[in-house]
Amino acid sequence: MWRWLKRIALTLLLLIALLASPIVWIETACRGSGETIAYAPVITDPAHHRAESRSYMTYPEWHIVHAYDDYAQVISTGDPHDYAYFAGIKGFWTSLCALSKSSAQHGGFSTTSKQTIYTIGVSFTAELAMKALYEETIGRIATLVRGPDHTPLDDLSAKQAAQYAKFLQQVPWYKWDFPADVAALMAAKTDSFRDTERAIALGLEFGAKSKYAGVIAAAVASVGADELTLRMVVTDIERPVLAGYDMVQIVATHPQGTEIETPRYRVLTHILDELAQDGANFIEVAGNDDIMLTAISNAPYPSALHSFKRQGYGDFRHLISLNVIDLADTLRSFNATPITLEHIHDY
Repeated sequence: MWRWLKRIALTLLLLIALLASPIVWIETACRGSGETIAYAPVITDPAHHRAESRSYMTYPEWHIVHAYDDYAQVISTGDPHDYAYFAGIKGFWTSLCALSKSSAQHGGFSTTSKQTIYTIGVSFTAELAMKALYEETIGRIATLVRGPDHTPLDDLSAKQAAQYAKFLQQVPWYKWDFPADVAALMAAKTDSFRDTERAIALGLEFGAKSKYAGVIAAAVASVGADELTLRMVVTDIERPVLAGYDMVQIVATHPQGTEIETPRYRVLTHILDELAQDGANFIEVAGNDDIMLTAISNAPYPSALHSFKRQGYGDFRHLISLNVIDLADTLRSFNATPITLEHIHDY
């Protein structure tokens, strides 16, 4: 028994070392250089300021959202083992390395951000590694028994994955109704071997996520959720036009422009793009003069901080840093180029 306990302990230590190794790499090989350039914000109330580096450090969470979307795209016509799980893991850590280097000129990679990002990074790595282990063995065998055609639960699980990825664009993952997914799987299940295997495997996965979601929700409730709005200064657009936006609130007028308040997350991307197309320009966002966005194209983007190929789509995602005053022109320029705006990262 003592021999087996030592083997188990050694295995656990090796797993911990493997999961921690990307963090060691980020801390040692991905340090940036350069000083933060001072900026005097138009909005002087510190309650409406956010650390500029957060525009860059919100991406890792979105990488996970995008990974779920890629996964849904892959299994819509293929099978879970067709998704390259370790490429998804690599994409998380290599993009974080590029962002860690870049953040040095925007206030740095803060300790608070590291605690959050490293935690979700290790969790994401462990989740995808376990899914890879299962889908490349038992899951693959189940598809061989099934044959080339999808079963009802193959199609339903692909639909659920797509809905989940879309949900994550605006709402925290722990608010997703995992028990409803399990109930839907059980209701649609046939007696085929593949459907039975999917019902068991996904039922266990969703059940575990549901319990973990409850823990996270309780933790968030104890510390308070993040703010759902932010403020910015815009110019070159008339107040009546601004007033016509349902989710834009005019706060004040400054010599440099109009201060407005908008929702954050995915909705913000649509609002900023609409404002730009209406001729508006941006002076600052959340007290900052730099911002990051992601865009999609079929070819590399030379000035991107980081670019990589998307699974299931065959195109490239680019992480692009720019000055806030150049944001509107950049968004308008996308109309004449084969590049598509994906998401503007707030703070």
